[in-house]
Amino acid sequence: MSYNINDKGYYGEFGGAYIPEMLYPNIEELRQNYLKITAEASFQEEFHELLKDYVGRPSPLYFAKRLSEKYNTKIYLKREDLNHTGAHKVNNTIGQILLAQRLGKTRIIAETGAGQHGVATATVCALMGIECVVYMGEIDIARQAPNVARMKMLGAKVVPALSGSCTLKDATNEAMRDWINNPVDTHYIVGSVVGPHPYPDMVARFQAVVSEEIKKQLIEKEGTENPDYLIACVGGGSNAAGTYYHYLDNTDVNIIAVEAAGKGIHTGESAATSVLGKEGIIHGSKTLLMQTGDGQITEPYSISAGLDYPGVGPMHANLYKTGRAEFISITDDEAMTAGLELSQLEGIIPAIETSHALAVFEHKTFKPDNIIVLNLSGRGDKDLQNYIDYFKL
Repeated sequence: MSYNINDKGYYGEFGGAYIPEMLYPNIEELRQNYLKITAEASFQEEFHELLKDYVGRPSPLYFAKRLSEKYNTKIYLKREDLNHTGAHKVNNTIGQILLAQRLGKTRIIAETGAGQHGVATATVCALMGIECVVYMGEIDIARQAPNVARMKMLGAKVVPALSGSCTLKDATNEAMRDWINNPVDTHYIVGSVVGPHPYPDMVARFQAVVSEEIKKQLIEKEGTENPDYLIACVGGGSNAAGTYYHYLDNTDVNIIAVEAAGKGIHTGESAATSVLGKEGIIHGSKTLLMQTGDGQITEPYSISAGLDYPGVGPMHANLYKTGRAEFISITDDEAMTAGLELSQLEGIIPAIETSHALAVFEHKTFKPDNIIVLNLSGRGDKDLQNYIDYFKL
């Protein structure tokens, strides 16, 4: 059994492209071309050159000595926070901007929650001299002000989404509307492993550089390319997809996906899709989705702007359904405490998204000789105000 995508665009029973007719030409153009273009030698050369010289890859695999001592196991942090722009998001935006150029697109749109994908998109658009419009929920604009300023400084136009919960799903809706109205000249850079096929696969492939590097780095550090556990936080799930990608079908490697439980799984203020979700369709793909009995989307909640999405990417829905991955739900309080702990044990202030993954060590006991790789998906600069308010610093 393979946990990778099949030729119809599904991970098991999840995925596909459930799209309005108006979007069909855009999606079909991408589907027919993305594998062919990204396989070209000139594409690969330019992609890897930019990852190396512009993004600063490979990102280090860091042995967290004091954290490991505290939890009596071997914890390695994949330092995606050290990438240019401060998170893993830029791996994907570089891939997609190169693809968009080769498809002759002259305008880029994106959606963003925590703002990191918006910043990464604005960054590559500035790099390539392409017009950039970023849709962002009004609430997220307020709570991620530094990232909004960065996008504007990079030359992007930031458009607030004023409908629904004014967060990530609403920003995605607005971006899709824009794309329907501007099908010829515009490419939509989706920021996670969500949306209609081929997006979940395309984004996962661009993020797969993470697990590709982990394999090489672990051989150097531990003499094996296989960790015992891979841990990553999951909202839509692109950092997790990149972490798991080269290990999906290697069942010797355990996978842990960490979701946001908000104020508690059953409080009505949560984003724990695996527990609360049922099969449904959101933003063009069949996946697990938080919804009411009659199929209306339930508003998600998390202290982390990057994890409050009501669904999860189809790869992750399949990993959950098949039992290939263990899903753990972490509350706001647990995540914030874990973020503070990493700061004070290792001198690394993590993004609140990543703090959810770090909280796993309080939930689960590992063996002393277990090799654990946790994706430190982003740095905490953007969340400083949240940390300040929470801990009254």
